[in-house]
Amino acid sequence: MNVIWIVADTLRRDHIGAYGNVRVRTPEIDGLATRALRFDRHYAAGFPTMPTRADHATGRWTMSFLPWGPLPDGLPTLAEYAARSGIHTAAVVDTPFYLRQGMNYDRGFQTFFTIQSQEGSPTRVPGTGHHESRDLVAWWRKESDRSVAQTMIRAGDWLERHYREHFFLYVDTWDPHEPWDAPEYYTEQYWPGYDGEILQPIYGLWPEHSAWTEERIAKAHATYCGEITLVDTWVGHFLRKVENLGLHENTAVIFTSDHGFYFGEHGGHFGKMVFGHRPDGSRFTHGERDAAWDHSPLYEEVSGIPLIVRLPEGTTGAYDGLTSAIDLMPTVAELLGLEVPSWVTGTSLVPALRTGDSSSSREYTVTSIPFANDGVVKSVDNVTRGLEAPLVSTITTSRWTLLYSSAPGRSELFDLSVDPRQEVNVIDAQTEVANELHVRLIQFMRDQGVPEQLIADRGELRR
Repeated sequence: MNVIWIVADTLRRDHIGAYGNVRVRTPEIDGLATRALRFDRHYAAGFPTMPTRADHATGRWTMSFLPWGPLPDGLPTLAEYAARSGIHTAAVVDTPFYLRQGMNYDRGFQTFFTIQSQEGSPTRVPGTGHHESRDLVAWWRKESDRSVAQTMIRAGDWLERHYREHFFLYVDTWDPHEPWDAPEYYTEQYWPGYDGEILQPIYGLWPEHSAWTEERIAKAHATYCGEITLVDTWVGHFLRKVENLGLHENTAVIFTSDHGFYFGEHGGHFGKMVFGHRPDGSRFTHGERDAAWDHSPLYEEVSGIPLIVRLPEGTTGAYDGLTSAIDLMPTVAELLGLEVPSWVTGTSLVPALRTGDSSSSREYTVTSIPFANDGVVKSVDNVTRGLEAPLVSTITTSRWTLLYSSAPGRSELFDLSVDPRQEVNVIDAQTEVANELHVRLIQFMRDQGVPEQLIADRGELRR
C-alpha cells in the first residue's frame, strides 16, 4: 500500500465540520472523513511546530531528548527506513523550518520540494524591516499563487509522474498559520464587509493590551477561519487528483495538524504561547527577538489535534481512544508493508483502522515543549529565548487532564467528562487525581530517559 500524509499547520480540531463545527466551511476535509476513521482524542506530543515534525519523523517522544533544532546524526527517520526498503519517499513542504539553520528535516526523502511560504515573523534579521514574505506576497496575482495552493499543486504533479510506484508522500503546508491573509472572499464568509486588515496575534493575554477588543479578536478569528477554508479548498483539489489517478484503491490518506491556537479562551489567550515582560513591566509582543516566554499552558484548544485516516478497505466512523502524534510513524510503516522498527515508541494504529476497536488505546498521553532546556528554549521559531516561568506539560487520560507546572499555584486539573472546555480547575478538590497524574508524568520522564536534574525540577506538585 502507498501512503499520502497531509499536515496543515495550526489547524484546530474543533474548527473542522467533521468534528462538529457548524460555522467553519471545510467540505473537502469533511468529505474525506466520511470515507475514513476520525480520531476524536488525538493529541500533539512534542510542541509546537518542529518538535511535532520530529515526532512524525521518528515515532518517538522526542520532547524527552531533542530540543527545537536539527535532527541529530544517527537518529533514524521513517523516510530513511522506507527508502532503504525500496519505497520512493517524497515530500512537498512550505513550512519554513525544514532546512533553515541546518535543520535537515529533509533527511531520507529521495525527492524533496520546498515551496516558499510566509513565515510571518519579523525576527529573522531584526532591525532591518525586511522579510522574504513581503516579496512573496508582492508576486501574488491569483489564488493559485498562494503557498498552500502551490504545495498541493506540486504534490499532485509529483503523483502524476510516480503514481504507479510504491511510494510514501508527505505533504506539509504552513497554512492556516498566521499571517491570516486568505483572499478576501474567503474571509468575507465569516466577516461580511471585511476590509482586508491583517491582524497579527500578540502571543499573550489580549485584555492586557489596549489595542485589542472582543470585536478585534472576533475579526482575527474570522481571518483564521478564512484561511482554514482556503486550506480545505486546496486539500480538496489535491485529493481529487488522488482519485483521478485511481490511487483511492491502493493508497492510505492521512490528514492531521501539529497543534491549535487560542482566540481569547482561558482568560484571553491570543496565540499558542504567552510572551513575558519588558523591564518596564509591559508585555513583549510578537516579533520582538529578545522577548522571553511566560507561563504558557497547553489546553485542549492547542494540544488536541485532528487526525483523519482513510484506508482503501478500512473501517469508517469515529474512534474515541487516546492516540498521540508519535503513533503515526509506526502506523505508516505498517501500512507501507514494513516491520515497525524496535527504536519506535509509538503504537501503530493499523488495528484500529482495520476494525475500529479502541480497547487497546493509550491509558494516557503527554503534550509538552521539549524537556531539554536549562532556562532558555527555542519554540515557535528558530530564536532562542529565555523563560520567565517554567514550561508546562499536559498529561491527559480518558477523563482527566493535568496541566503541570513546577511553579507554585500554576498547575491545573480538569475533568473532561463534565468540563470539556476546561473552565473549572478542580485541582484543590481532586488532589488524589492530580497527584496520581503527576506521578505518572514523572515516571514517564524516567522511562524516556529525561536527565535526572530536569526530573528533580518537576518532582513536586505545588498546587
